Order: sequence, then structure tokens, then C-alpha cells
Amino acid sequence: MHGLRRWWDDTAGGLPATFWYLWTGLLINRAGAFALLFLSLYLTSARDASPSLAGLVVGAYGIGGAAGTLLGGVLADRWGRRATLLAAHLAAAGLMAALAFSRHLAVIAVLAALVGVVHSMPGPAFVAAIVDVVPQAARSRAFNLQFWAFNLGMAVASLLAGVLAEASFLALFLVDAGATLAAAVVIALTVPETLARQAVTPRAVTGRRPGLHTALTDRTFLAFVGLTFLLAVLTMQTSTIMPLAMRADGLRPSAYGLVVALGGALIVVGQLFVPRLIEAHRSSTVLAVSTGLMALGFGTLTVADGLPLYLGAAVVWTVGQMLAAPPNAQINADLAPPRLRARYQSVFYLTFPAASFVAPALGGLSLEHLGERHWLVVGGLGLCAAAGHLLAGGPRERRVAALRAAAREPEKVHR
Repeated sequence: MHGLRRWWDDTAGGLPATFWYLWTGLLINRAGAFALLFLSLYLTSARDASPSLAGLVVGAYGIGGAAGTLLGGVLADRWGRRATLLAAHLAAAGLMAALAFSRHLAVIAVLAALVGVVHSMPGPAFVAAIVDVVPQAARSRAFNLQFWAFNLGMAVASLLAGVLAEASFLALFLVDAGATLAAAVVIALTVPETLARQAVTPRAVTGRRPGLHTALTDRTFLAFVGLTFLLAVLTMQTSTIMPLAMRADGLRPSAYGLVVALGGALIVVGQLFVPRLIEAHRSSTVLAVSTGLMALGFGTLTVADGLPLYLGAAVVWTVGQMLAAPPNAQINADLAPPRLRARYQSVFYLTFPAASFVAPALGGLSLEHLGERHWLVVGGLGLCAAAGHLLAGGPRERRVAALRAAAREPEKVHR
């Protein structure tokens, strides 16, 4: 019992209340996030779209997400974290309800793009708020718990969505809208503003105030963002291309829900043990191993033709995702200057809506023309990302060490 309590204290103890309010809002939001998991199936089965057209419509969500991510980062640094979170959640609930009753593919594509905007806006604000309130020494644990909550919610969503998709796509969209609204209520009632206001933002040496352009010209940071984009393309296969591949193999939507739920369940059971497992290893090594496992898992789908092989492959790529989550988030937070946290987060989070466009738009064509060989291409991308982390890890870790040393200097002066 003493050992269990110590493990829990090391995993979740000492984190501020505001973090747990944010964590709760995220959990509620993800537990009801049904619609995007089954959007490609909805389009092909209920709206008679071809796989390629469905991929393009789902890709519109990614295009909107790219704009929403940057907008969310700028607004979170200007308006504040809380205001950005509330605006995005309320707009998302309304748009998702409108999507539920839309019938024309052109209207669905426009609404999907708008939903992409408001779904992506909260990401930078969520992470910036966590960095604002959680001490640096505890951030890796906080990010691990954030990833755990995200996947716990996704596991619940996947189990319920598989049943709802077979019964009613309308209910799928409306429950998603209701969960988003509930998350907005939690944030409104519990989360204070965490942004520390600055009277004057100092200008850079170039005479320009630090802003979004600072992140977009930070080479070390952009190299990390590029590698994260490859990881995101792999991850997006599960919600965009894999359901189409499973349907081609004669599997029902409930089977797809089971595969996604298995990944979520593994994360729920095992994610809290990840920090101790990886703490003695360099972040670049952990990220290379984790991305390599994801490449192996998705590459295995080349020979998958039944549910057991899909489930086995899901175990492999999920372990990779579990290992990657804490160092990925920690490095991103460490590379961002304090006054530009949300803007750096927005550039980092841009990888996910960008992958939301690239994965279905190109993946739909790839699956249609290459068939099962599509998964060999996906596995090759993962291996390239693994090699990239090994090459970029040294310079990146020296940059983080230098930033931490510079941050400690003012503390010494004031003592």
C-alpha cells in the first residue's frame, strides 16, 4: 500500500487545482468526441461519397484546423487562455449541431473546415495554461496525465461511437456537440485566467516585437515540428484511412471502434507507468524508439485481413504513442520563450491539422491505387522520423540546456 501511494504521489501528486480543472474539461470533451472518428465512414456510407472524395472532405477539416491552430495561439497570448478556450468550445458545439443536419457534400465540407478551425483553437491555450500553472519540474508528469485524459476520453468515445454509428449518425454528431458544450461549462465555472499580463512586450534586436514570426524562424524548433508532423501523419491513419481499409476487409464499424478502444484502454492502463520507464533515457532516443514502433505497427497492416491482426498491430503502435507523449510535449514547452508560449504551441499544433489534411487527402488516393502497399509507405515515413530524431536530438537537447541555464541566471541575481 505504501508503494502504491508513493507511485501515485510521484505520478499525480502536487499538481495545482487549475491543472485538474483543465484536465477534467479535456476529459469530458474527448469522451464525447465521436464525429471525427467516423466522418469518413459517414461520408461513404450515408452520403455516397467515393473514398477519394471522402478523404478530401475530411481534409477540409485539416485545412480549417491549420488556420485555427495559429489563430488560437495568437488569441491565447492576447485575449488570454480562458477566453480562447470558451470561445472555441461554444463555437464548436454550434457548428457540430449544424453538421448533424447537413445533407449536401459542399455544405458538409465547409462546415468541416469551420469545425476544424474551432476544434484546433483550444490546443495551444490548453498547453500554454498548463505551462503557466505547473512548475517546470512537474511538467512532464502533467503532460503525461494530459495525454492519459485525452486517450481515456477517446476510449470511451470509441466504444460508444461504434454502437451509435450503426444506429444513428445523427446521434453521433449531436452527442459530440453536447459533450463540447459540457466542457465549456466546466471551463467557465472553474478555470481562471492564467496569462500573466505584460505592460510592454520588448522588441527584438531586429526592431520587431517577438511574435508568431519568431517561432516560424526558429530552426531548432522547426526541425522538431517537422518530425512531429511525420508522427502526426502516422497517428492520423487510425481515424482517416484505417476505417476504410477495415471496411475493404469486410469488417463492421463496431470492429473499428474496438481497435481504437483497445489503444485507448492500453494507454489508460499503462500511461501512468511511462514516466518512470523513460526517465533514465535521452528524449531523442525515446522518440526514435517510439516512432519506430509506430512504423512497425502500421507497416504490419500490409498483411492484416482480419480483426486479430488489426488488434495486434494496434498494440504495437499504441506503445509507441505512449512512449512519445511525455518527451514530445516537454521538448515543445522547453523550446518556447515564456511570452510566446501559446504562439510556439500554435506552430507545434499546426502539425496535427496539417496531418489531418495530408493523411486523408493523400492516404485516400494511396489506398485506392496502392491497396495494402499503402501501409508500407506509412511504415517508411515512420522509420524516416525515427532516424531524424536520432540526428536532431543532440543539438536540440543542447539548446534546451542553454535555455534552462539562462532562465536560472536571473534567479541567482535576485537571491
